[in-house]
Amino acid sequence: MRCLFVSARNSSFVYKGRPVDMRQVGRELVIRYALEGSVRRSADRIRITGQLVDATTGGHLWADRFEGALDDVFTLQDQMAASVVGAIAPQLERAEIERSRRKPTGSLDAYDYHLRGTARVHQGTREGIEATLPVFDAAMRLDPDYAAAYGMAAWCLFWRKVNAWTADRGQELARGARLARRAVKLGKDHDAVALTRGAHALAHFPGDLDGAIAWVDRALVLDPNHAPAWFIGGFLRLWRGEPDAAIERFDRAMRLSPLDSEMHRKQAGTAMAHLLAERFDEASSWAERAVREHPDFLMAVGIGALASLATTWLAQSS
Repeated sequence: MRCLFVSARNSSFVYKGRPVDMRQVGRELVIRYALEGSVRRSADRIRITGQLVDATTGGHLWADRFEGALDDVFTLQDQMAASVVGAIAPQLERAEIERSRRKPTGSLDAYDYHLRGTARVHQGTREGIEATLPVFDAAMRLDPDYAAAYGMAAWCLFWRKVNAWTADRGQELARGARLARRAVKLGKDHDAVALTRGAHALAHFPGDLDGAIAWVDRALVLDPNHAPAWFIGGFLRLWRGEPDAAIERFDRAMRLSPLDSEMHRKQAGTAMAHLLAERFDEASSWAERAVREHPDFLMAVGIGALASLATTWLAQSS
């Protein structure tokens, strides 16, 4: 998680085997959040429990457990690490967004502006996107090299384009392309968020689908557990006519972030991929899941209808 400062694990060894106050740990290690847990083994099975704690207040933000076979301990370690990071990443983002909202406006810095903008983007409304762009602009003014802010601003302009919310289409398309290129240039070596959102915009503004896929794949090299990169990578592969590759990416995104507010979009993407692969029963099933998550999501409703029509037509023609 390259956007965060992470204290070295050796620093935590001093607390092993003794009760500690997480607020004291936070002060001594200069951290805001702590991940703690335990490992238990029974025969060839292992269980890892973990909880995320706000080290400034001692309050719990998240808790879960993960289980697996001990046949290949190194593979198990990788799976557990991916599961834990995928689970806590959105929790940390939500906690940081709440923290930024409590700060007086005059004291906001670039990262806090970025957090506030990200919170509004997730609303997905026209008003939310319009209010968000100035927030990312403020982040870029404070830090002209803030790659993620450029990427998120470009993504906002992409969202305006696909929903036909643009005030001046030509101007916004040109600005979106500039921001997206700036995002991937600044973030190419360290920022998965910038690469993911910038790449998504690049696929729409200049229409560089192959380049966008390359940048998203680069984001996953930087952060293999970045669920949005798997999610957006799924749609990019779908647009390139690779439904099975898209399904793999949607599945990984859903496993990494099982409580994601965008779950219905991942399910609808999976449905569309099955539809393109002419697996109509699977397409219908996934579309139904997406509609259950979000009854007003027209994309899922449309995919379900197409899958049903195709199934009916095949039955009649046979």
